[in-house]
Amino acid sequence: MKIKVSEATGVQLDWMVAKCEGFDSFEFWHTGAITPRYENGITRTHSFSTSWSQGGPIIEREKISPSWSIEGHWAAYKFDPNDELEASFMQFGPTPLIAAMRCYVASKLGDEVEVPEELK
Repeated sequence: MKIKVSEATGVQLDWMVAKCEGFDSFEFWHTGAITPRYENGITRTHSFSTSWSQGGPIIEREKISPSWSIEGHWAAYKFDPNDELEASFMQFGPTPLIAAMRCYVASKLGDEVEVPEELK
């Protein structure tokens, strides 16, 4: 099932971010969180779109710029490293973290992402 990145929230968006971060195996919890399973069998719950301690380092590393939009929502921009004046990717969201994680996913996986059926 394909999901538009611009509409992804919660566990769907967190799954997409985890995919961008290189995780391949996941467990899904009733709490709405995802738990990537590492090669050594260790698991850790991730909530990239709601936890600044998890999403914040991605924003910094990827140089994503969240800002308040005059349209009444948050926007996030990722600039082309060859042209700091031209935003290569832009996404919106109800919070700066959701907008930034959508921007990150769009920059890595495109505007639509195939997600597992469990994430409907």
